[in-house]
Amino acid sequence: MTTRSTEDAVRLLIVGPPGAGKGTQATRVSEAYGVPAVSTGDIFRANIKNETELGLKVKAIIESGDLVPDTLTNELVADRLGHGDAKSGFLLDGYPRTVEQVEYLTALLKAQGTAIDAVIQLEVDTDEVVARLRQRAIEQGRSDDTEDAIRHRQDVYARETAPVLEIYEARGLVVKVDGLGSVDEVTSRIEAGLAEKGIPTR
Repeated sequence: MTTRSTEDAVRLLIVGPPGAGKGTQATRVSEAYGVPAVSTGDIFRANIKNETELGLKVKAIIESGDLVPDTLTNELVADRLGHGDAKSGFLLDGYPRTVEQVEYLTALLKAQGTAIDAVIQLEVDTDEVVARLRQRAIEQGRSDDTEDAIRHRQDVYARETAPVLEIYEARGLVVKVDGLGSVDEVTSRIEAGLAEKGIPTR
């Protein structure tokens, strides 16, 4: 991956419901724009594996069955964005999830004289995604992944993400992309949408 220079750094977010192909597109965007794809799940796992001070806190919380609080998630993300590879920009996946996290990230970047450049929102037809995930569950023998369970996850995503997206829409940063179609088609739509925002591929 060719990284960007600090001067033309680009800072992106990607959001989309379960089954929208977000992980696949995050990898492609990371390559096309020369920035690391940073997922909160990966950050948690890396810190737990390396037994960092923050990682040990996360491990204890997860093992007790609780959700990792915003304050700790914010600390972990701030630490990751302080790594050298993120100086040329980044693509955040899975963060921010709450209004409080949006405010924290905004303040963090403002202190560095930067800001989020665009938010990629993958939009998909719920019925089509439910059918896709249900088929995958059947193929993988996951009988507990019922249609009701899948629809519930879609509803939770929509409910949790709406306030976050409203903030970024008010800032004129959201790039809405049709997430249905081939992987290449969706990638092309993302690149076209970002180009309209003045963000070219690397």
